[in-house]
Amino acid sequence: MSSRDPHWWRQAVVYQVYPRSFADADGDGLGDLRGLTRRLAHLATLGVDAVWLSPFYPSELADGGYDVADHRDVDPRLGTLEDFEVMVAEAHRLGLKVLVDLVPNHTSHRHPWFQEALRAGPGSPARDRYVFRDGRGARGELPPSDWHSVFGGSAWKRVPDGQWYLHLFAPEQPDLNWDNEEVRADFRTTLRFWADRGVDGFRVDVAHALAKDLTEPLRDLGDLAAGGDEALEGMTPGEHPLYDRDEVHEIYRDWRKILDSYSPPRMAVAEAWVPGERRVLYARPDELGQAFNFEYLRAPWEARTLREVITASLEQARAAGASATWVLSNHDVIRHATRLALPPGTDPDAWLLSGGREPEVDAALGLRRARAATLLMLALPGCAYLYQGEELGLPEVADLPAEALRDPIWEQTGHARKGRDGCRVPLPWTRGGAGSGLGFGFGSADGAPWLPQPEGFSELSVEAQDGADGSTLDLYRAALRIRRGLLSADESLTWLDGEGPGVLHFARPGGWQVVANTGTAPVPLPAGRTLLASAPLGGDGGAVLPPDTTVWLKA
Repeated sequence: MSSRDPHWWRQAVVYQVYPRSFADADGDGLGDLRGLTRRLAHLATLGVDAVWLSPFYPSELADGGYDVADHRDVDPRLGTLEDFEVMVAEAHRLGLKVLVDLVPNHTSHRHPWFQEALRAGPGSPARDRYVFRDGRGARGELPPSDWHSVFGGSAWKRVPDGQWYLHLFAPEQPDLNWDNEEVRADFRTTLRFWADRGVDGFRVDVAHALAKDLTEPLRDLGDLAAGGDEALEGMTPGEHPLYDRDEVHEIYRDWRKILDSYSPPRMAVAEAWVPGERRVLYARPDELGQAFNFEYLRAPWEARTLREVITASLEQARAAGASATWVLSNHDVIRHATRLALPPGTDPDAWLLSGGREPEVDAALGLRRARAATLLMLALPGCAYLYQGEELGLPEVADLPAEALRDPIWEQTGHARKGRDGCRVPLPWTRGGAGSGLGFGFGSADGAPWLPQPEGFSELSVEAQDGADGSTLDLYRAALRIRRGLLSADESLTWLDGEGPGVLHFARPGGWQVVANTGTAPVPLPAGRTLLASAPLGGDGGAVLPPDTTVWLKA
């Protein structure tokens, strides 16, 4: 894949790194940039095309790094700008592109701008960079509206002089006012800052929330006041005061001019939790160019639903002039090696609160389905996003003790939701290290990992799986190697039928076919040479596809 190819991202495989949990070079228990640089060879050997870094900026970690105190620097605990530049240079030497997380909806409350706003007082230009309002009630003692935070509770916090500020997430994350030209100009500078340092693209956090209707009086939302994408249900598209407003696209058209001023153009992908027909608007060529497809992540392991989601996703992407995107895990959701084994209808928050015991999860079934789902995903036309550790088949760590939890959701919901820490547990690199502070090779000195790792991580480590026939790591390496040789410029698939309910079967250009059995009974395979299977095949000569298995065939 040419490093100068302006369309490299269309069918790439991008690996998400959560820096604080990837690799710790200085032994303080927190992953860092030098640790990442030392482990980049693992990603090159895995066969991915790019690495995407979740936030590594200065932060008090009120929300895992998404509370950014300076969008153009590195958290001292994670390294320096020089460390970042060394990492980018090494990634490029290994043939890897680099994407960084951009967090434009809010800053940290420790950001110099917000501290200035607190000092400046009501009506000041400094406060206009954020969303400050007077409260309701006789003495302004009530929030300006009934809007709720995504993390629970009111989306408003009062400051000592009586005004309130908006925070769609944690109180430590005040929302920026994107009607303010100074805010827009500052993020143009941020885009150029990182692009000038060799960054190849950007993942845009909460891309659908920047533009807001802040005209007075603010609209109460009643039953729709709760945060999150569920708030869009029952609302006319583009008319919600906080999410997915039509005006947001003006911002991204402005950004695209900057991204296209580089050679090759910088790519971008939107995190926009909106319905598919609205999501693809962010992916238009004159905007960000790509958007995450969360419908696929949310789909159950069931053939009919998966086919509907895949078909709709491809049609929507094609209409927008974009490539489709596919993802099964990330830093915000239960890992799919566990999620796919949960019985239909399971409340994920209640399950996490039970420590993963109600209901008990069949780990072997979850891993089997995860391997099959991944092989299916990697065969689809478009760009696939992997989350660190899924190549090891890591499960969700659901039994983290309450005293170990760091996600603000835990406290902000009054302990009603445990949060996302279970998918952010530091990676295991070696078999040894439990109890020594090394954290299965995560660290290099005496600092215990910032989240505890379960004993079972030993046999899931890179060391344990490297070269082990049939390991999940071996499957990912083989799939990415074979995929690279099979891809063509034709981003299409043709559905084939005949194997019965529970089976997905399609052909890709170049004479290869994919069959996935989501059902409970084995099915005969069509004729063809087996290129790769997610689990051993049955029957004479491997002519039978067992349940929860995907196979790639060459016709």
